[in-house]
Amino acid sequence: MQLHDLTPAPGSTHKRKRVGRGNSSGHGTTAGRGQNGQGSRSGGTKGAGFEGGQTPLAMRLPKLPGFRNPRRIEYSPINISALDARFEDGAVVDGAALKAAGLIKSEFEPVKVLGNGEISKKLTVKVDKASASAKAKIEAAGGSVELPC
Repeated sequence: MQLHDLTPAPGSTHKRKRVGRGNSSGHGTTAGRGQNGQGSRSGGTKGAGFEGGQTPLAMRLPKLPGFRNPRRIEYSPINISALDARFEDGAVVDGAALKAAGLIKSEFEPVKVLGNGEISKKLTVKVDKASASAKAKIEAAGGSVELPC
């Protein structure tokens, strides 16, 4: 069987009803809309969510408090204990190295180093942000932290 052999099941398709094309078509004059009233008018339907005049559910529910900043930058947190476990002494820790170590998904995502744990290796850390405690521990171990200006 090929794609061009496929056909709809018998009786599942119908011809389109062409209304308003003269009385001889059987669907002329009022075009199947009846005489008067809301249903005979153009645009004569209530909108989605209309509940017969009662206050719609979307208006009855409370609005959530607060504000969500659309320009917020979400940093991937990495603790210095993870750097100590995955990198050798004297290594340069940047986006590509973090990706290769499996700590982040993409080398271009913003990273913040946090000070949880201890570090004993001399590392050169090139990240977007670092907490004060992480920076102090890295420098105390003989390493350096390079942040973009």
